[in-house]
Amino acid sequence: MTLHAPQLITAARMLYAVWLPADPAAAAALVPDELTVREGSPVFINQYVVDDAAQTSSAGDPEGFGAYSLTYLGVELADLDTEAGTPGRWWTHYLDSSPEMITYAKRRGVPATSGRTQLDLSGDRLVAMTWGEDGQDLIRTTAHVEIGTPFTGNGQLRYITRVGSDLVSGRYPFVMQGAETFAVESVEFLDETHPVHALRPADPLTITFGFYSPAISFCYPGGEGPLGSEAGS
Repeated sequence: MTLHAPQLITAARMLYAVWLPADPAAAAALVPDELTVREGSPVFINQYVVDDAAQTSSAGDPEGFGAYSLTYLGVELADLDTEAGTPGRWWTHYLDSSPEMITYAKRRGVPATSGRTQLDLSGDRLVAMTWGEDGQDLIRTTAHVEIGTPFTGNGQLRYITRVGSDLVSGRYPFVMQGAETFAVESVEFLDETHPVHALRPADPLTITFGFYSPAISFCYPGGEGPLGSEAGS
């Protein structure tokens, strides 16, 4: 049996940030020639944790995602903004702790591999840690977070993937509660030999967007249609 799209995830804990990379050309080189990178090759990261399988619409399914953690990264694209002005994005790395979700994502052109993510919020200090397929330390993000009076955020993110020879545009709707105060203090890439090192941030760190959500719900549609078609607009 194949797990069908869409799949809903609720109440995940998530850190999302966008920065300017140390080597814009190296970041841009990870994007297909058919796509245009935004000026400066902004890099995004999403580090999140789903603590319980019951937070997923696939709970109870033998191919369900289960409780899992995920870090994904990539580069923002030009000329593919959503109606709300959110940039289209290309995944370059996708480090997932759930074998079932890796299978699901790969079918839809996502570059999914094994990895693990942990988010620890102690007082007002958030540390998000990502480990690679072989258990190596890869990325550590440290941020100042005060939940305070959370704001409500909603919208759609747009990710482009390649399925076979086709570029596919997928819309990922979300509704979240966001921390009142959020400031990234550092983003450390800990393994210079890993391909993800090409996306390391510039010094000084320049964050262009970011949030921490203690509870975000979103949908994995698995792609809407070929890029440029009505379904993939």
